[in-house]
Amino acid sequence: MFKALVIENDEQGYRSLLKDLPESQLPDQNVTLDVSYSTLNYKDALAICNKGPIVRQFPMVPGIDFVGRVASSRHPDWQQGDVALLTGWGVGEKHWGGLAQKASVSGDWLIKVPATLSPLQTMAIGTAGFTAMLCVLALEKRGVTPERGPVLVTGASGGVGSFSVSLLARLGFDVIASSSRASDKDYLITTLGASSVIDRAGLAEPGKPLAKERWAAAIDSVGSHTLSNVLAATQHDGVVAACGMAQGLDLPTSVAPFILRGVTLTGVDSAMCPKPLRQQAWQRLGELLDTTLLSKLTQIIPLSEARQGAQDLLDGHVRGRLIVDCR
Repeated sequence: MFKALVIENDEQGYRSLLKDLPESQLPDQNVTLDVSYSTLNYKDALAICNKGPIVRQFPMVPGIDFVGRVASSRHPDWQQGDVALLTGWGVGEKHWGGLAQKASVSGDWLIKVPATLSPLQTMAIGTAGFTAMLCVLALEKRGVTPERGPVLVTGASGGVGSFSVSLLARLGFDVIASSSRASDKDYLITTLGASSVIDRAGLAEPGKPLAKERWAAAIDSVGSHTLSNVLAATQHDGVVAACGMAQGLDLPTSVAPFILRGVTLTGVDSAMCPKPLRQQAWQRLGELLDTTLLSKLTQIIPLSEARQGAQDLLDGHVRGRLIVDCR
């Protein structure tokens, strides 16, 4: 038997429950792991609290990332005792995820924990830090350097935003952090390395097709009017990496930033990212991140508190990352 957070949707309604399950109920995949840590991401919170159509089939164990030790394997790349991490691939949506003491997944979805990071540190980074690194790589691929000018990070107090600010600052960028929490200004500047902080309210309302040029590039995890306003104020030949939809899935914008300023909007998908890019991103994370900073970016909660943690995340009461100890 093992404990798991299970989302059910039947004649009794939609609900999430902490349950004891027999191992026979695990999916029939070729690698089974004893999960050490998972995390709570925005997508997990939406699923657990029934705030979005995240889960594709029921019952479902949420948790879009986890790290654990291989208990058994029929996959040639993995042996009993190996430590592996997983992010994405539809886990926690289409396939049972990491908010449990055990997980059974395809070995093709797993990658080795970088030598420079502990298992706990990989989940302190998790999907949020991995996504932030993919965004930074996307900016670098399109020629964005510190000399080009400041980079805006929206949702800067959240998981992806916090890591984006920290990574960009470590690389020498002038980082403008956008946050709705005035109380986080010192955290964003002193702890993470932002150069300045602006109020999210100035970006969240409907704006003009074009605005004064303010930043050379941006990382946006908010979407909707915020992303529209970010694009409108991006400098000529600037780049915006979009990776989230905290404000909404819509994008009420015009073609003006693209055809009058040559702005590039690039999408970042961490879920189905190919394995070579995953390995590159995790290698860079191991090289760039100040591991002493990770403890300041994270809170650790037990699996029994995951449901409340999901609600706190949606209510905006969580700064940085929530790690779930599944042991």
